Amino acid sequence: MACAAFGVQAETVQDIQQLKQQLAEIQKNYQAQIQLLESRIEQLEARQGQAQPEPAQAVEQSRPNVFNPAISLVLNGRYQSFRHDRGDDIPGFSIAGEAGNGSQGFSLGESELNLQSNIDDLFFGNFTLSLADENGETSAELEEAWIQTLAMPWDLTLKAGRFFSAVAYMNERHSHTDDFADRPLPYRAMLNGRYLDDGMQLRWLAPTDTFLELGGEVLRGAQFPAGGSAHQGVGSWSLFAHAGGDVGVSNSWLAGLSYLSVDARDRESGDEENPYRFTGNSDLVIADLVWKWAPQGNSYRHNAILQGGLFWRDESGLFAPSGQDWLPYSGNQFGWYAQAAYQFMPNWRIDVRGSGLNADNPGVAFTGTSLDSQGHDPWDVSLMVDWSHSEFSRLRLQYTHDEAQSLSDDRFILQYIVSLGAHGAHQF
Repeated sequence: MACAAFGVQAETVQDIQQLKQQLAEIQKNYQAQIQLLESRIEQLEARQGQAQPEPAQAVEQSRPNVFNPAISLVLNGRYQSFRHDRGDDIPGFSIAGEAGNGSQGFSLGESELNLQSNIDDLFFGNFTLSLADENGETSAELEEAWIQTLAMPWDLTLKAGRFFSAVAYMNERHSHTDDFADRPLPYRAMLNGRYLDDGMQLRWLAPTDTFLELGGEVLRGAQFPAGGSAHQGVGSWSLFAHAGGDVGVSNSWLAGLSYLSVDARDRESGDEENPYRFTGNSDLVIADLVWKWAPQGNSYRHNAILQGGLFWRDESGLFAPSGQDWLPYSGNQFGWYAQAAYQFMPNWRIDVRGSGLNADNPGVAFTGTSLDSQGHDPWDVSLMVDWSHSEFSRLRLQYTHDEAQSLSDDRFILQYIVSLGAHGAHQF
């Protein structure tokens, strides 16, 4: 009995320490924002004659870090092993460079350097630089660079710059927040993992008890699944709607419906040495649903997340296999995924996911090309377990049975994800 009591007491002490650590981090993240608001109030009061300019200036000088951005660095390394080196092709789909499985062995994966801050009382800014190791060479890519309004009327929010599109639930999320080391097949085949582009986005938040958000985007159309920046650099647009709410104290949900229309002009995909090209129109419809459970709203000990999505794409235009003439093409493609994540004790989670694809047979003229489905419907199943010492460090082991190609494979991934510095809270 004494041992049992001691074990319960030790567990309680650990829980208290964990909660105190989380509270300290929340206070740290919001302290700068509180100081910014206090400074703005004092400035406005000074202008209205309620305070003299000199004290307001003194306040600014005493808080030199108020307008400094939050800076964070995410490191994402892995070891990957699989039985067959089959390449990255997915039968029936013309994919881009980020959709593949990557190489075997150790790799640094993708690291992210992020800076974000309130610019003033009207605008917020975000900048993300992606660093990746590809075939022994380090490449840097400007992933995000956008500004967003903070005080538009009628519950509107405008974003401008380079950003992740809001067309699907996972598309706006950074990869280090995913529940698996890779994304489901529909995201990889139809969105190159995630669709980002340059443009503008407008959102409207409805003044209702149930969360309801409507929005749209106008984009350059330079990135897959678009390409070529058609229509004088306005080659892509989207519409989306999100709705969500709570069910009792322990459950919450979020549903989304999105439409993406792009014009591709000489879009390249496939191998860099032997690229396929496509010129035409591509329309994509995505429906997704997320359900979260945490007993009494407390996710510290136990929680679960159910998530899934359906994808439908229609493409029509001209397709040119490597070194061949243009062929008229029109076809439909489908995709789905479903996954469940369960935290069975503090810091430990297990996840399971299935995903699949289906593509029309375009005809004998496309035999041997990437659009030849070979009578095969790609699918895979993944199992994952991870351990997070805190919200800043995570270790993950993942197994995937991969039937994306006619030759099946088994893949193992050992991954670490760590965050250095102040990192903003993630979305629902």
